[in-house]
Amino acid sequence: MDVLEAIFTRRSIRKFTGQPIAEEDLKTVLKAGFQAPSAHNYQPWDFVVVRNKNTLESIAQVHPYAKMLPQAGCGIIVCGDKERQRLTGFLVADCSAAIENMLLAAHGIGLGAVWCGLYPVPELTKAIAEILNLPSTVIPVGIVVVGYKNEMKKPADRYDESKVHFEQW
Repeated sequence: MDVLEAIFTRRSIRKFTGQPIAEEDLKTVLKAGFQAPSAHNYQPWDFVVVRNKNTLESIAQVHPYAKMLPQAGCGIIVCGDKERQRLTGFLVADCSAAIENMLLAAHGIGLGAVWCGLYPVPELTKAIAEILNLPSTVIPVGIVVVGYKNEMKKPADRYDESKVHFEQW
């Protein structure tokens, strides 16, 4: 899929078939995350791939917007390591770039995906850190829920000229 087509047609998918994702497809999505830009090229991210149904259920129980997770092929929790990037703003931006790359890659190979935010909600980051046994230096930033689509959505044109400013506000 052409990159502009992917950008303009990607939609958040929240309904999945439950079919496991092929290893090759999972690796493609992960590799896309690793290709993201990062401040100072620190690449502060780590990705926790969760396929275990019990773990997916545990995450869905604590995250009010991730109820679809157990029906997806997997969840990829994108985490930022504060030892690799001490500035939290950059860490979150870097992990967010990795998440967007993964969303586009999933769409580009015909999978559905949705981004479920975690940071900066303390109840969510603490619960996910406990479920996944994350080190204390690692912040769970977001979940990329990936799977085979069980819904189709039409592209949405979100361009808003009123939010474009040239030279000054």
